[in-house]
Amino acid sequence: MRTAQLILAGFIFVLGGAAWAADAISLAELAKPGRVLMLRHANAPGIGDPPNFKLEDCSTQRNLDAAGRAQAQALGRRLAQAGVREARVYSSQWCRCLETARLLNLGPVTSQPGLNSFFARSEQRDTKLAALRSFLAGLPTNGPPVILVTHQVTITAFTGEGVNSGGGSVFKLNGSGAPRLLGAIEPG
Repeated sequence: MRTAQLILAGFIFVLGGAAWAADAISLAELAKPGRVLMLRHANAPGIGDPPNFKLEDCSTQRNLDAAGRAQAQALGRRLAQAGVREARVYSSQWCRCLETARLLNLGPVTSQPGLNSFFARSEQRDTKLAALRSFLAGLPTNGPPVILVTHQVTITAFTGEGVNSGGGSVFKLNGSGAPRLLGAIEPG
């Protein structure tokens, strides 16, 4: 089973960049009220999580490398230069997502279980997506920018598109669990 998951993950990873069809969008779009950036965590070498993965123990997880930390910091600077100097930042509970969110340096980070990965837990897919949609529906349509740091599998399930590490999708909130996709940002 683990081998099949790794083969599938490799296939998704390879096609992820090629499948990305959303138009590129200016980071300044995020400075407008009611915008959300659904961001894939920055570079963390490998696929999935090790067999001994424990949510509460970062040493058992796949984590950001030096390039990933630099990538997250650079994106934070790019966002600030584009006018997003403070945002409501939410993150998956995985360490690589929390670290990415903190390194953006755009505001306090709140963990949001609806952003957690279901890569090796496909039976959780519908529950996680329903929680994410409910969360999005509850966000104010005229509020400050929101950044959601999550995983490839979550973004792909939500948008139908792949995204590279440190890249993401920009949405306009509309009071529903299906905000309007505006475009994509490239990794920082």
